[in-house]
Amino acid sequence: MDLLTTTALSIAIAGFLVGIVVGLTGMGGGALMTPALIFLGVGHTASIVTADLTAAAIYKTGGAITHAKEGSPNLRLAMWLIIGSVPMAFVGPYLVDALTGDPEDLEKTLKLCIGIALLLAASTYALRLYINLKRVRSGQAPPDDNPPIRPVPTLLVGMLGGLLVGITSVGSGSVIMIALLMLYPGLSAVKLVGTDLVQAVPLVLSAAIANIAIHGLDWELLIPLVIGSVPGTLIGARIAPRVPQSIIRRGIVIVLTMSGVALLFKAGLHPFGEGHETAEAMLVAGIGVVMLALVPFIWGLLRKQHGLPMFGAPTVSDLERLPGDRAKKKSSVVE
Repeated sequence: MDLLTTTALSIAIAGFLVGIVVGLTGMGGGALMTPALIFLGVGHTASIVTADLTAAAIYKTGGAITHAKEGSPNLRLAMWLIIGSVPMAFVGPYLVDALTGDPEDLEKTLKLCIGIALLLAASTYALRLYINLKRVRSGQAPPDDNPPIRPVPTLLVGMLGGLLVGITSVGSGSVIMIALLMLYPGLSAVKLVGTDLVQAVPLVLSAAIANIAIHGLDWELLIPLVIGSVPGTLIGARIAPRVPQSIIRRGIVIVLTMSGVALLFKAGLHPFGEGHETAEAMLVAGIGVVMLALVPFIWGLLRKQHGLPMFGAPTVSDLERLPGDRAKKKSSVVE
């Protein structure tokens, strides 16, 4: 195993940079790392997903232990999510493997699924901010950190999140978090984060085991990834109070959208026909430019509808830290 290579260095640098973003914002682990490694071309998509899931199983465990010690997770709610998510996270990779006939087909299928998952992650994050904005203006639901569990919808949320993570490594935080916000509006932010982290550990572990059993584990991917991402996350968490997070969070939504569209093209969805890679690249860049200009304007209009100035407080990062949320910075990794 040769770790002192240009490829290993590029993986470690990518892991470090993504780790800083994760430490700064508490979001974007799988959703940023997986496409970053795919676009670097450092391995097959299946190997990248497996390595990312294995790394996530390592660093999410630390966040979950911290929350468990502080008593922040709702363990009953986490249990119902785990019952739904763990089996589906294990089954998902086998399902994709059974439906794909050859390595090239598997590559395209995984890129298609990851592209869709990234667009879903961007959408759910935007929806989460809007829900928090409405909470700020209309008042939060009566606090209830031990709400009566709704087994069927909670199981379905776990199953959907498990299937998504098992196949793509994306969605353990974004999709499940927004569903919990909608199902249990009285749950405090610290309980939401803690519950999500606790259920995410067996979820990503199950997904990692299934992917390792099918595709094996590429240590030359995993080791540089862990070496880069862990210190990056710690540094990001340390400098977070001094960095304007609102801009970074908007940037993550734009990057997720552009990455999702680009992966759909890589999966074989060619809107201009095959052989028009330049036009596709220009379209992806155009989407980024349009979002860069329109997202702040549309967000400002939504704020005005709720009686707030178009720009200013509460900022995007303020909305992510509703009253009672002290765990966001401590958790480091939510997505």
